[in-house]
Parts: sequence; C-alpha cells; structure tokens
Amino acid sequence: MRQIFPVQGDDIPLLTSPADGPLPAAVVEVARLYDSPPEAGRWLRANMVASTDGAASVGGRSGALSGPADRMIFTILRSLADLVLVGAGTAIAERYRPAQTAGLWTRLRPPGAPPPAIAVVTGRLSIDPTSPLVTGAAPGAPTIVITTTSAPADRREALAPHVRLIEAGRDHVDLPSAVAELTGRGYHRILCEGGPSLLGTLSAAGLLDELCLTISPLIAGGTAGRIITAGSAAGDGAAGPERMRLAHLLADDNFLLSRYVRDT
Repeated sequence: MRQIFPVQGDDIPLLTSPADGPLPAAVVEVARLYDSPPEAGRWLRANMVASTDGAASVGGRSGALSGPADRMIFTILRSLADLVLVGAGTAIAERYRPAQTAGLWTRLRPPGAPPPAIAVVTGRLSIDPTSPLVTGAAPGAPTIVITTTSAPADRREALAPHVRLIEAGRDHVDLPSAVAELTGRGYHRILCEGGPSLLGTLSAAGLLDELCLTISPLIAGGTAGRIITAGSAAGDGAAGPERMRLAHLLADDNFLLSRYVRDT
C-alpha cells in the first residue's frame, strides 16, 4: 500500500492480523493518517466500500468488494473507535457479532479499554434476540439497540435483558438525539459501518464528520444500491449537499482508499 496524496515515497506494508507485542510501524503510520482531531468533542466517521460503478454490495454483502488493504483499514478504524454504529439490515446481512479484542490492534486503544460497543439502529426492533450479537456481548462492550418509542412491546421485552436500549423518536429513529445520547455515555469516537440508509440519514442530519471510502477494482453491475441512499425522515432542517475535503488517498493492488473530512 502506498500513499499518493499527499505524496509520500515509502510503501506501507499490509498487516491485517493483530498480534501481541509492540505495534508494527505500518500500523502506527496508518493509524496516524486516520486519527481524529484531538479537539473534537465527538467525531462520527463512516467506513464504506464501493465498486467502480458505485455498487455498495455484491450478492447483498459488501465483503466481495473488499481486499487486504481495505481489511487493514477496517481493523485499524475499529481499533480507534469507542463505538460501531450500524443499521439492522447491515447487521443481519453481514452477520454481525460483538467486537472482540483478538480482532483489534489493542495498543491503539487506551490501556484496559474494552472493545468498541456495537450499536444497532432499528426502528421496529428487527433483531433476533437469540443472535450472537445480542447474546454474546461482553459486560464492558455491550450491544446497544437504538429504537423508537413505538417499537413493538414484545420485541422490546425479548431484547431488554440482553442489550442496552435507547429510545429516540416516535415513528422514526431520531439520530441527532441518539448520537447525543451515545456521546453523553462516553462514546466520542463513533464509526458507522452502514448501511446506505443509515448513512443517508446521518448525512442528511449533518452528523457525518468523515467518510472513509474504498473503491474496489470491480464492475459489479446488477441492481445494488449506492453507499448512501435516502434514509428515514431527517426533519425539515435536513442539511443540503455538503462539501468534503480530501485528507489523503492510498492505493494498493488497484484499490483506492480515500479519507474525506468535513470542509470547515
């Protein structure tokens, strides 16, 4: 992997499997590139992958678009995050489980910090209460479910013993309120991993500080949607188009890995 903007001469080795001991120099360098501003009280970034023709998935899943460099970035961004935010559709399709220390570069985290919590956005509580994501969460890294006050009572009752519920909004999840609640609970570095509807709602609400986008050297064809689609209602004050600034661009084996931040 090499950095092509801003220009940098040395290649960066690919390291996708965390290990014990000192951090490899390559991981330190990539983590520096993706570090959030130290003055940010809350930083919400999204990490997505797309084909060259704009598809966000192949066969309903994003894994077929990924490659070693993308997986390295995925692992480092999770290692830097306090919380992973994901829509229920993506959590189900991608078979999400609680984050595990073994899958993180733990030395990028504060000493003794648990893995990032997983927060699932689901207005109708469409999460299987027997799934590993619900039943396998560790005490220090709970699964959080963000829902509405009108969500079915029986589903709430089935999930409540195993997860931490946040109610935000009546008929649609009020993401500004939910993100404020997460920040108030100490989750300042939030990583959104999709899907496109959730990302669209975050963007429309003006909550997205950063987009990390990998372009896969694949023409997917088919009918797969874009990485950002129209989400649930964001209210009359929804933000319009927002200009982003290219922070850096990496390349590896015909993949392009970009980081865009809000242009302030």
